[in-house]
Amino acid sequence: MEANSSRELEARNYLEKHRIMELLTSLASALLFFRPEKPREYLISILERLRTAKVSGMAFPFFMDNSNIAAMFQMLDSSNKGSISFIQYKEALKTLGLCTADEVLKDDGHGITCEKFMREVNKRTQEIWSAF
Repeated sequence: MEANSSRELEARNYLEKHRIMELLTSLASALLFFRPEKPREYLISILERLRTAKVSGMAFPFFMDNSNIAAMFQMLDSSNKGSISFIQYKEALKTLGLCTADEVLKDDGHGITCEKFMREVNKRTQEIWSAF
């Protein structure tokens, strides 16, 4: 029994060290967002672009641009107040794979504007892609 938990801990540490779960979440999100005809080839192309970006310093392959992020914000801001709640913000980040369930985010008591939402999504996406 102890050997199994040791192996599980070793596996968990490996996945965390190399951020494999974040990579898989990002790839799955991109796959579901674009729904390409040939999913295997699409995933390979993302991984190749990721490798090229890492080596050459080029831009990382984001699957959403600012217009997509703004559209998501507008769906969350159904009453057109120009801001969303902190809870909506955190749930959106979790849905996008940009925030873990146990991550502590600071709520300053103000609503989250579209500009802040876009800035945070872009920043977190950049951090995740650059870590691979």
